[in-house]
Amino acid sequence: LTLEETVAIAMERNPLVRSAREQYQASRARIRQAKAFPQPSLDIDSDLQPGLTDFSDYGERYIGISQTIPFPGKTYLQGRVASEEADQVLADAEMVGLDVRFQVTEAFYGLLRAEEQVGYARQNLQFTEDFVQMTELKFQAGDVPQMELIRARVEAATAANQARLAENEERLARAALNFLLGRIPSSPLAVEGELRIPVVPYELEEITAWALQDRPEIQRLMSSIEQERLIKKQGFMSYLPDFDVGASKHKVPGEGDTWDVTLSLALPIFFWQPVRGEIAEAEANLRSLQEDAAHLSNGIALEVEGAFVNLTSAANQIRLFEEDILTQAEQAYEMYQFAYQQGEIDAIDLIESRRTLNEVRTSYVDALYNYDVARAAIERSIGRPLQEQ
Repeated sequence: LTLEETVAIAMERNPLVRSAREQYQASRARIRQAKAFPQPSLDIDSDLQPGLTDFSDYGERYIGISQTIPFPGKTYLQGRVASEEADQVLADAEMVGLDVRFQVTEAFYGLLRAEEQVGYARQNLQFTEDFVQMTELKFQAGDVPQMELIRARVEAATAANQARLAENEERLARAALNFLLGRIPSSPLAVEGELRIPVVPYELEEITAWALQDRPEIQRLMSSIEQERLIKKQGFMSYLPDFDVGASKHKVPGEGDTWDVTLSLALPIFFWQPVRGEIAEAEANLRSLQEDAAHLSNGIALEVEGAFVNLTSAANQIRLFEEDILTQAEQAYEMYQFAYQQGEIDAIDLIESRRTLNEVRTSYVDALYNYDVARAAIERSIGRPLQEQ
């Protein structure tokens, strides 16, 4: 699987992503509920009966239906409030998707790094095993002391242990990626890709601007502010009464049937209650959300700057390794190897040179991994892949 394929599978099969998607669908269903009219009422009134349950001998009877009709605009506002709430749930789902995308990317490159480390560990193990065989031959010929043979065997045992540890890390990295893909952790999985991504110059200011514009948290907060404004408007509309409309058939024995029509509305005598209730609460929530907006903007800017610093630092480390450290370590090892073959140095010096080369190579792989993870962190910070910018 490539990185794009793993991300696509995670977006389809990851349980957290699927759960967030279903929560959004549930919030959309609540919009229809908010817009629904109250249920009508069936009214039956039997008067002037000789007995409590003697419904057949009545003096007069009313049979009708009544309906509460909200004041125009109230139902619309209820739908708007529910719609803003659904937008907030959608933003939450997008944040879950961003987190899962970042975790999958991190796990994908973590598996690539583990595979690279296994390769270096196995190369080192093969070198130490060959070195032990060569040292044994020299010891048998009397060219090296027994101490060098013991040191070579110890180094081979250490390399074998490091290879096992690297293989365990690779197994755990594969299990972690399977977990994020919604699969059984022990499922077979092979990935295809490279740790290295070409270094592309980005300006911190433009990345921060993208983040402040596109982050789901920003969209969620804006939707929350709009929702509170609508709730405040609902509080003012509570001054306006709802209507109750009814029609009933009036029947009196021995006389003709007649119809009764009723219209009633609430009187907002206690006009101060909405101000102390919904309106005051909405105003306080608005002030709180405005403070949250300032805090969120500062937090996002800090997050972006941290990811940007990590990205540039990793890029500088990669450049330093490629232009200086890695080349020098390889050249030094070749020189030590030649000197050992000429008998100018002993086995201890050669082993130390080999260990240094292996450490430099693994550190280089770590720098590549850190760069890719930092790039993924920036994409999470701005709320979308960099290719889309």
